[in-house]
Amino acid sequence: AFLGNIITRAGIHLPGNLDYAGDSFDSFPNGWAAISGPDSIPGGATIQIILFVGFLELAVMKDITGTAEFPGDFRNGAIDFGWDSFDEETKLSKRAIELNNGRAAQMGILGLM
Repeated sequence: AFLGNIITRAGIHLPGNLDYAGDSFDSFPNGWAAISGPDSIPGGATIQIILFVGFLELAVMKDITGTAEFPGDFRNGAIDFGWDSFDEETKLSKRAIELNNGRAAQMGILGLM
């Protein structure tokens, strides 16, 4: 979210149109103004985004196999990238680093808001 906000504020947007009416991605404002305001994206698009995120939360982002090592482990036996080769101390260290990176990103986006 932080990097996306910085990039769009710099004027870099996706090419093409957002809808069949011909509204381009750069025709909408940045930040909260894209959600509510006179030039915001249409309400139907906002509802579509919310429904898609809800679908991901309820149907995709969950431990299907029941083999998760920790909360948030959604590998489901498919993606490893060498995680199983680390010892327990290294796994705990890497998870702590990832949590701290997430916290820093949250503080960054809060600072922009």
